[in-house]
Amino acid sequence: MYLTMLAVLLVILVVALQGTVPRENDFPYRVPLDPQGIVELSWNVSYRLEEVHFQILLKELKFGLLFGMSDRGDFENADLAVLWSDGFQSYFADAWSDEKGQLHMDSEQNYKLLRALKTSEGLYLLFKRPFGTCDPHDYLIEDGTVHLIYGILEKPVPSLQAINVSAMPRRGLQRVQLLKPEINIPRRPADLKTMEIRAPDVVIPSQETTYWCYITELPSGFAKHHIIMYEAVITEGNEALVHHMEVFQCAAQFDTFPHYNGPCNSRMKPERLNYCRHVLAAWAMGAQAFYYPEEAGLAFGGPGSSRFLRLEVHYHNPLELKGQHDSSGIRLYYTASLRPHDAGILELGLVYTPAMAIPPGESHFDLTGFCTDKCTQLAWPPPGIQIFASQLHTHLAGRSVMTVLSREGREEEIVNMDRHYSPHFQEIRMLRKIVTVLPGDMLRTTCAYNTEDRTEATVGGFGIMEEMCVNYVHYYPQRELELCKSAVDLGFLRRYFNLVNRFNDEEVCTCPDTSVTQQFSSVPWNSFSRGVLKSLYEFAPISMHCNKSSAVRFPGEWEKQPLPKITEVLPSLAPRCEHRLGHLPTSPTLVKLERQQPGLA
Repeated sequence: MYLTMLAVLLVILVVALQGTVPRENDFPYRVPLDPQGIVELSWNVSYRLEEVHFQILLKELKFGLLFGMSDRGDFENADLAVLWSDGFQSYFADAWSDEKGQLHMDSEQNYKLLRALKTSEGLYLLFKRPFGTCDPHDYLIEDGTVHLIYGILEKPVPSLQAINVSAMPRRGLQRVQLLKPEINIPRRPADLKTMEIRAPDVVIPSQETTYWCYITELPSGFAKHHIIMYEAVITEGNEALVHHMEVFQCAAQFDTFPHYNGPCNSRMKPERLNYCRHVLAAWAMGAQAFYYPEEAGLAFGGPGSSRFLRLEVHYHNPLELKGQHDSSGIRLYYTASLRPHDAGILELGLVYTPAMAIPPGESHFDLTGFCTDKCTQLAWPPPGIQIFASQLHTHLAGRSVMTVLSREGREEEIVNMDRHYSPHFQEIRMLRKIVTVLPGDMLRTTCAYNTEDRTEATVGGFGIMEEMCVNYVHYYPQRELELCKSAVDLGFLRRYFNLVNRFNDEEVCTCPDTSVTQQFSSVPWNSFSRGVLKSLYEFAPISMHCNKSSAVRFPGEWEKQPLPKITEVLPSLAPRCEHRLGHLPTSPTLVKLERQQPGLA
């Protein structure tokens, strides 16, 4: 007996869509929740009211749906909106799950049902929720990645508490950026052209994860242009399989690159493709078109620019579907009418070095990289730069990333922050406001890691099991400074290994021919060695890399630089919540299905 058979009372505030299919522009952001595209989420954001309106389209009507959020996408300790049926009536409620996955009715019903509408497409469920509620069982919706969870009820249940989350065969996780920035779309120039970078007729492998690489090239003699916008082009029917995509420009030092179309991890992939690393565009599921500010565009083509581009597509195929053909990619919008400024990309964070390491078994371990005032003072003439977008990056152990701007020792503002960062969801994100960085300002990038599942130290490096801490900030006008990062001074790191040796009476080899990685692998990880390493990173001098695009440092003394001092920090971003008395037990909302009126679209 499906939800279409239910007859119950409607106790909701009906939005003004009276019997029609909700309009697409009412919910500009859209993403499939499940691999088959049966459950589709759309949403909009009101910064004035500080609330999100959700619309879920359930194309196959069953006996209910779970939808919600949790810290890392787990069904335990989750904040949920639940629609369920007992076979006779249908209910909606704000709920939460405990550490065992047991569901409980929330005493504060902050998910507010607005409408339930049956159309020829399926069931539309409209509801809203504030960003923050001060309810201890509610998830705080904030900037950055949100791990959405969903589950489909296949059978009727007598009550909310009777729902067995662990026994739901159709459930899953989707990552999105819920709080999209409000962007003013720039005027398009008259000579705007488009170019689609698409891998032709890829047969998606029948495995959960595939990274597909494709090499193409710009026409011979392609002059300098500005990219002013880009968007995804997804093959119809594959919206739930194409997880994210990036377009890279190859290094100009090579005249040619082999044309390749295949898995990125294949032994047949030419080694030279590893030199295609300059990001031109990046898209992730749920992202809208990316617009450059009217004052700037990303240069490509012309002298000193490679003609070769690499498209990388991440396919997420958890059902291991076979025979799916795909030609998805990214559409670039470009113009020969150059804007006043070239946009640049500046790499902030930590140098890729094993000197920056995370002990095993850590639930939370911070590493911080600096772009010092000395470097920005030297590299940027007045009036500095304008940061308008950011792409955060770590490998598999990364859990959060934040870059903070400081001026004369005082923290001024957060450039970008993601408390729920996932290495499986990386995109270039437009900032809600442009950040001005002046000569002499300092940028500090901190990454938090979790290594509870590891038995060896995780060192910095390029390997997927090694770690990175990077923020690629997009800015204008472009300057010579391309990399502004740091690492702990190696002399102080050697003192750390010697100290651990003496304390533990261990033979941790500190010979000159022993690599830092080998030395870390022989450290006995106890409270002493962990605590001293953390202190070392918090107080030891740093080696600064204040590099030009040629990978050569700006002139100056960059070794054994003192850690920047912060005299005033930003106030906490946690919402202020007054103590409130306990709430009386609440009841679920009875749901009545409206039906689409005949003859209406």
